[in-house]
Amino acid sequence: MAIRTHFPPETMVNPMTRHTLSWMALFTALALPGVALAHHAMEKDGMWVDHAGMTLYTFDKDAGGKSMCNGECAKNWPPLMVKKEDEAPKDKWTHVTRDDGSMQWAYDGKPLYTFIKDKKAGDMTGDGMKDVWHVAKP
Repeated sequence: MAIRTHFPPETMVNPMTRHTLSWMALFTALALPGVALAHHAMEKDGMWVDHAGMTLYTFDKDAGGKSMCNGECAKNWPPLMVKKEDEAPKDKWTHVTRDDGSMQWAYDGKPLYTFIKDKKAGDMTGDGMKDVWHVAKP
């Protein structure tokens, strides 16, 4: 039984071509419509999601750029926290200081949260909850 140890030339890809194709695929992915990339959040299908694709929400009781969701509320609605490696806020993105002194991301003055009952990217189980929680939109 013979084992084939080489491939015909037409199946081989030049290493430079492979490198170029890899870069083209990356740039194409970055340019997909409906996806705006950022370190802390991105726009997907007309709403904001975090880096893991989890839906972000706003809370009607937040006012004046201040989070009113603390303690038990924040356990169910974890805030989108600012990390050391995050870029500086720009455009409509800002940081708000929470009651404990930590920093949270806000968009257009509204602090952003995830929801503990959303289990996978794209879940929106918190939308409309108690008529005060809403999917965050640009």
